[in-house]
Amino acid sequence: MPSRITCEVRDWSPVTVVRLHGGLDLGTMRAVHTVLDRCLSTQPDALVIDLADVTVRDELALSVFAATARRAADWPGVPVVLCSPPPAAATWLAESTACRVVPVRRDCAEATRVANAAAAPRLRARFEPVAGACRRAREMVGEACARWNLPEAAGPASLVLSELVGNVVRHAGTPMQVTLTLRRPYLHLAVVDGNPAGARAVRPDPRAEGGRGLMLVRELAQRWGSMPAGEGKVVWATLPAN
Repeated sequence: MPSRITCEVRDWSPVTVVRLHGGLDLGTMRAVHTVLDRCLSTQPDALVIDLADVTVRDELALSVFAATARRAADWPGVPVVLCSPPPAAATWLAESTACRVVPVRRDCAEATRVANAAAAPRLRARFEPVAGACRRAREMVGEACARWNLPEAAGPASLVLSELVGNVVRHAGTPMQVTLTLRRPYLHLAVVDGNPAGARAVRPDPRAEGGRGLMLVRELAQRWGSMPAGEGKVVWATLPAN
């Protein structure tokens, strides 16, 4: 009989907890991966995965958690913590070289305490896709860098966020949520819009405000990328937090 699994997502801000119920194998791990990716797109301070009600039918399926942890380390730069694994799964996790990147805690309460300790300074704002949004983005970076004492990051971060916001104004045309997060040694910038079309680095439009395109983001950022978020997408970038 094929395995079935459900994912119960609890937003215990600033930590997201995902409790899995059912059988985890190579057939169900894809559904788990999709849910965990969606949770990361909301940019929690940490992601806790509760395995108390999971039956692991194939130890290779545990690699989904290592993949999620590596993705989260790249962006949004947050820890992924497992808790309450069944005894056999706990042994497999401890013996797996790939899964050693994911810390394991005894229960959800302990995992949440560990994850909460990683809470990071953050600023969020909602912008409309109108003229002046790029200016507001630069002002937001200036405020954040002054608050967090990051004078050298202010210039590059202003340019990058202006491009991310300008790209939404020019191409997506939807309201957007802008987030700045300080997770040393990086400053994380992210813009969520309502258009699912992926972001691409194309030839810039010098006539538009913030019109130098995502090619400039690629040049200035340590890393950048795009992933689905709700009905739209999130485009993110990380810069050194000097």
